[in-house]
Amino acid sequence: MSSSSGAVHHISQPCIYGSGQFVPSYAERKSRFMKWLGKVFNGGSNRHGVTNRRLGEENRVLRAPSRSMDDRSRPDNEDGTALSLNENLKKPNGYRRSTDHDAELARQLQESLNKSSYPRAQPQYFPEGYRYCGGCNREIGSSNYLGCMGAFWHPECFCCRACSQPITENEFSLSGRNPYHKSCFKELHHPKCEVCHQFIPTNGAGLIEYRSHPYWKQKYCPSHEHDCTARCCSCERLESWNTRYISLEDGRSLCLECMESAIMDTGDCQSLYHAIRDYYEGMYMKLDQQIPMLLVERQALNEAIEGEKNGYHHMPETRGLCLSEEQTVSSIFRRPKLGNNRFTGMRTQQQKLTRKCEVTAILVLYGLPRLLTGSILAHELMHGWLRLKGYRNLSPEVEEGICQVLSYMWLESEVLPGSRNMASTSTSTASSSSSSSKKGGKSDLEKKLGEFFMHLIAHDTSTAYGEGFRAGNAAVNRYGLRRTLDHIRLTGNFPM
Repeated sequence: MSSSSGAVHHISQPCIYGSGQFVPSYAERKSRFMKWLGKVFNGGSNRHGVTNRRLGEENRVLRAPSRSMDDRSRPDNEDGTALSLNENLKKPNGYRRSTDHDAELARQLQESLNKSSYPRAQPQYFPEGYRYCGGCNREIGSSNYLGCMGAFWHPECFCCRACSQPITENEFSLSGRNPYHKSCFKELHHPKCEVCHQFIPTNGAGLIEYRSHPYWKQKYCPSHEHDCTARCCSCERLESWNTRYISLEDGRSLCLECMESAIMDTGDCQSLYHAIRDYYEGMYMKLDQQIPMLLVERQALNEAIEGEKNGYHHMPETRGLCLSEEQTVSSIFRRPKLGNNRFTGMRTQQQKLTRKCEVTAILVLYGLPRLLTGSILAHELMHGWLRLKGYRNLSPEVEEGICQVLSYMWLESEVLPGSRNMASTSTSTASSSSSSSKKGGKSDLEKKLGEFFMHLIAHDTSTAYGEGFRAGNAAVNRYGLRRTLDHIRLTGNFPM
């Protein structure tokens, strides 16, 4: 699964840096030109017409050019520059005298400046309140400022949303209207691997690519699927580098959460086994025969599968088996001891299983949490019930499907009691019967594990276990368990 950050922009050189320097307006540029023109015709004198004036500072309103004392008696509607030129005719030697040609040239220049075709810009006044900071909403004045994101800012007010420190770099990240330091944004939004706790690297196309567990949403680098990182045999989560999983003697790994309720030997499992038999009896599905139940290692279970002539087994790993053949099986007699994150010293014993009925024994993989162990027992007991009740030659989809339905129903009664309306199958009696196996109330973590095991059953992609369960569950929800079983006995299929 690949992922890339959405609605995030990395801005390069985003801000305009400025200070309170005045930009001359068109009127000011015109005044400067007239000053220069006066100097050309007046020989550099500044006593007439156009006066020298230092430019005003920012946030000041521009004033009109002042008039000399000699000009006060002149008509207001007469051009100041032309008057200066006429007076030059009266100047003594030493002043530059203008000719009629010069006066005419001056008038033409003046008229050309006043023509409407000249691109006249509006004067750029900078009154008080021209710029306000987008951060503190105070006037910036003549101090340095930043211009970005459509606003002006005091440099100390343009801050990272994550760390609240000013952004001084030329690049920053933008999420919506919130600016971030690039490093802060990466720390906040770039996904980290939940195994190695490093930022998940980008692939060759520059995209962030990672794997994610469909239920736990654990994100991790794709490389951890091939670098021998341990995976819990129960909940399927990968081992984090800051925790240690428990190693079982048959090579499997168990996380600490699943370890809390793990069943490690045959004796520990007996109370759970009898509680599930009571669950069946509460649904009027009593098993008349006493079927032996053993907890075994992976190797012993695989050997028993090879010796079984019939049956459909869930690969790549089978966790339980309903035996119908006589075999000698190595069962776990005493639970192993835990030391240095490993179980060692497990004691086993060989047990010869003789066939007294259609079912020889039920075998379950050891070291699994209580709810997972119970769901396996519920599944295998349904196989036994079908054989003892004469259900023959069922297809894998029907037999495995209805067994998964019973496994799912038992988990549902443990995790979500009262969620399924099963009045016709006496679910309430079954729930009260199975409550004898509970050692106090279940923790939120154990309930979460139970919901995960239900999720595995409901979303299984195999034909027999997955599609078979969904067809069987739909039939039970519509017709009830008893009518569904009667239909299977008569037709070998689920009712439509």
